[in-house]
Amino acid sequence: MARLRARATRLGGLALIVTGVALVVIAVTRPAPTSMAVPPEAAQPPTLSGATPTTAATREPIVVTTSPSITPVPVTTLRRTRTPEPTATSGVNLPLWRGRARFGVGVASGSITQYAVDQLGVGWYLDWRTNARPPRPDGVEYAQMIRVKQGVPSPDVKTIAAIARSVPGSLWLVGNEPDRTIWQDDATPVQYASAYHQAYQAIKLADPTARVAIAGVLQPTPLRLRYLDAVLAAYQQLYGIPMPVDVWNVHNFILREERGAWGAEIPPGLPPDADAQGVLRKVDDNDNLDIFKSQIWAFRQWMRDHGQQNKPLIVSEYGIPMPPDYGFGPERVRRFLYGTFDFFLSASDPALGYPADGNRLVQRWCWYSLADTGYPTGNLFDPQTFQMTPLGEAWREYVMNK
Repeated sequence: MARLRARATRLGGLALIVTGVALVVIAVTRPAPTSMAVPPEAAQPPTLSGATPTTAATREPIVVTTSPSITPVPVTTLRRTRTPEPTATSGVNLPLWRGRARFGVGVASGSITQYAVDQLGVGWYLDWRTNARPPRPDGVEYAQMIRVKQGVPSPDVKTIAAIARSVPGSLWLVGNEPDRTIWQDDATPVQYASAYHQAYQAIKLADPTARVAIAGVLQPTPLRLRYLDAVLAAYQQLYGIPMPVDVWNVHNFILREERGAWGAEIPPGLPPDADAQGVLRKVDDNDNLDIFKSQIWAFRQWMRDHGQQNKPLIVSEYGIPMPPDYGFGPERVRRFLYGTFDFFLSASDPALGYPADGNRLVQRWCWYSLADTGYPTGNLFDPQTFQMTPLGEAWREYVMNK
């Protein structure tokens, strides 16, 4: 228990409050990545297991290049507006990422320039912010991210437009886990639809060539897909048209969905019956590749059901947030990392995947993280010494030697 209390003092770490034998875990907000409460060792079994079999796509060489149906939640008491809307994908060449351009990292601690990312073969990165002059060592691409805490775009739309003009053609992610209460963007479906509309308008009017992606929900479970259904319904009712999305985006963690418990919580703005729909993961499920794969298949199915198959899908955050002393040692994490790479590079389905990319399910992905003091299990570099970790060396071996 003392060790858990010590962990809470780290930047972006976890505050652990002990009452008798009950352990309540609260994550401290930070401006960057997913904040997920670390659970006690005891947890209930999950309700999801098994995975849809993958269909192998032709494996591409890694070389340097340029780069089930859920009933929507009814949306009421909304007023439709008639704001002129730029058409989704108009003026945009949708990306077709190849080779190393697919591999990305989240930079949670410091600047990317502090780390020898050229040794990893990283193609893109994000730092959960916007930047008019992002550093791009070794030509790495920078993805812009607008935060939408409780429906308020940050930075404001004037600043968003100015940045969009200064970095034309950028990939923009509008929000970060709006489905995660308190610790992340914590927006109801109506709030998120409104914030997305404001951001989309500002970006597209300033730079029609920009590529705009929806925020990644924490994990594509039935509960989170229900949240996205409500977002689409709210946007349609508010603005009279389908929500315009150039690039679909999701996070792919494996966490418990239970109000007041560790993990993912219950998304805001859903009716009370949503509590019964959450999946009850165990700590040990964090690196379960069967669950990991099944969630991606489920999201691609959801995209097809909504007429969005012919769009790229990115996984802008995934990894293992559990501490190493919960059983997630370097070799176990390496096996998970390699398993996800193999899946991303090969999983395809002509009925679900992106036709322009050989029907692959996922077009690019972003590991959590390059370096972080609060959630260090997936570190590719040590955030104190800036030296590559054994996991970073494993990453380099996979990407550079394939």
